[in-house]
Amino acid sequence: MQKMREDVSRRIHDEKVAREISTMSETDWQQWGDNFEEPFDEGSSSSGRREEGVVRVYLKGLVSEENVRGEKVVLSGLGVAICDLNDNLIFQVSKSVVGNGTSKVVAELKALIEAFDVALSLDLKRIIYYSDYPPLFQFVRRKWSPKQKKIAMLIDRVLLLQRKFTYCDSRLLARQDVKFAFKLARDAIVSQSTRPREPGSTKSLNETCVICLEDTDVSQIFSVDECQHRYCFSCMKQHVEVKLLHGIVPKCPHEGCKYELLVDSCQKFLTQKLTDTMRQRKLEASIPTADKVYCPYPRCSALMTKTEVFEYSKDLIGESQLSGPKKCLKCHGLFCFNCKVPWHSGMTCYIYKMSNPNPPAEDLKLKFLASRSLWRQCVKCNHMIELAEGCYHMTCRCGFEFCYNCGAEWKDKKSTCVCPLWAEDNIWMEERDSEDDDDDYDDDDYDDGFLF
Repeated sequence: MQKMREDVSRRIHDEKVAREISTMSETDWQQWGDNFEEPFDEGSSSSGRREEGVVRVYLKGLVSEENVRGEKVVLSGLGVAICDLNDNLIFQVSKSVVGNGTSKVVAELKALIEAFDVALSLDLKRIIYYSDYPPLFQFVRRKWSPKQKKIAMLIDRVLLLQRKFTYCDSRLLARQDVKFAFKLARDAIVSQSTRPREPGSTKSLNETCVICLEDTDVSQIFSVDECQHRYCFSCMKQHVEVKLLHGIVPKCPHEGCKYELLVDSCQKFLTQKLTDTMRQRKLEASIPTADKVYCPYPRCSALMTKTEVFEYSKDLIGESQLSGPKKCLKCHGLFCFNCKVPWHSGMTCYIYKMSNPNPPAEDLKLKFLASRSLWRQCVKCNHMIELAEGCYHMTCRCGFEFCYNCGAEWKDKKSTCVCPLWAEDNIWMEERDSEDDDDDYDDDDYDDGFLF
């Protein structure tokens, strides 16, 4: 364990030195680069160096019904993988979960406790832990109250361990992205059971899903229409849910595959609500950002194109001019196209904006949150963006690139302003109160912001 601690310290030290070198200009490097050195000092305080870096902790708790000596037995296992920021494996744990009738929530909580114990034993005080199980975050953040005493005790244990970290953040990932931990948890279950094959059997009605590594009946395997990549219904459902949560049109989970999933095919494993959400996401993605129009009435909020609005409102304005009222295709309510608000009869847009002393409460809350949290608004599509970590080069989901610090546009991957590329405090995310953090997004690209 001591050797492992030293190895972790050395990796974090090397990454810090690499970042310092990357920020040097060519002129500075030519002038004094030969004299640059920052040796790994064995005699200095190692804890200080470790607190400068963040490690990734992937975790998974699994519960599975297995066939053991001809009997159906419920077995549980957990997996923990500690990696550096380049996903190089530092330490791993694969072990069974003790206890009869272990639920999925209990298995996930025990996996998190194991992850915290291992990280603390390695003297790692700054971590980001990753899980594919949304209820885990709800319980840990006290947004859900446990009904069982056993779960409540495990949550208390998690919160106690969490206080021992200098920095501890969490991220929700799709199932295939926690493959380190998933495989370790699966290995722990397999090690508890024996599955003798029947002699002479050459065919099987089961197929192994490459994400969860579970043997699944072929009737529960989904084949992506275009590329024919195959995954079980459970993994596909979880993959689609996470992508829709992030406002992204789901694609095939296979790494590097660009084929979009078809709504009609996904109805095999999606609920009606998720199917409707997926149709809406695909519709939004099919309309250019500049042509999107949303009905301003809260009870409607229908998505329309600019062409549809002008065509539907011809009886009000004659020609498709920007001035004058427009009519929603769904609720038929009149609204102002310029202000994106219900129609202000008898007032120009300028007068309306100047004489609106009582804006909606939702607008005031959003404005307050944006001001307090230093959010920025994309000038192209008006989406609100938060810099979670990394540099000031932001890429909105509409594709517009700009400087988070001043708002200037980036062109050809180059800034048009004189702002620094990043602030050192933003390289690692500042610790936030988990009770105030409403959403988690998995985001490995430092050039992407959070969209609301």
